[in-house]
Amino acid sequence: MKDKKVFIIFGVLLIIILVGGYFGISFVKKRKVETNITEFTPEEEISQEQLRKTIVSLYFASKENNNLCPEARLIDIKEILNTPYERLVNLLIEGPKNEKNKKIIPENTKLLKTYIEGDCLTLDFSSEFLNFNKEDEKEKNNLINSLVNTLTELTEVNKIKILINGETNEEFRGEFDRKTL
Repeated sequence: MKDKKVFIIFGVLLIIILVGGYFGISFVKKRKVETNITEFTPEEEISQEQLRKTIVSLYFASKENNNLCPEARLIDIKEILNTPYERLVNLLIEGPKNEKNKKIIPENTKLLKTYIEGDCLTLDFSSEFLNFNKEDEKEKNNLINSLVNTLTELTEVNKIKILINGETNEEFRGEFDRKTL
């Protein structure tokens, strides 16, 4: 008699579980069908040239308050693939495209050489690099921070060292990172 009660209770529970499972599964399936997922279709096809582009941030001084501000540039990845440091510094030397910003690196400055040791990038400039207003400390800080902020966006660079014609200069002694100035 006791075995019969256990068997009946077990049978009823099994039926309840099966019926509940059936309705639960059908509810979930019905809900999935109702959420209509549409695929995004771009208005125009992305060309191979567009796929090769990347955005870099270059830092220039604002004409209004002389503070550094980033300028985003869309450049071909092939331009920075082999010589990223040289290309980014040369973009800084060329100057901003935004009319509200001004060039920081002095005229006729040339980047002679770059090399990286550990996480420090060494930049060797021509002597024209020293043609900034030495009486204005902010101008020197902007010059250093423009290079530091631009180049430390590359993962392998955490600090920079500046040489003039291959030698350490009194104006730019030591290594600079985002926390230095």
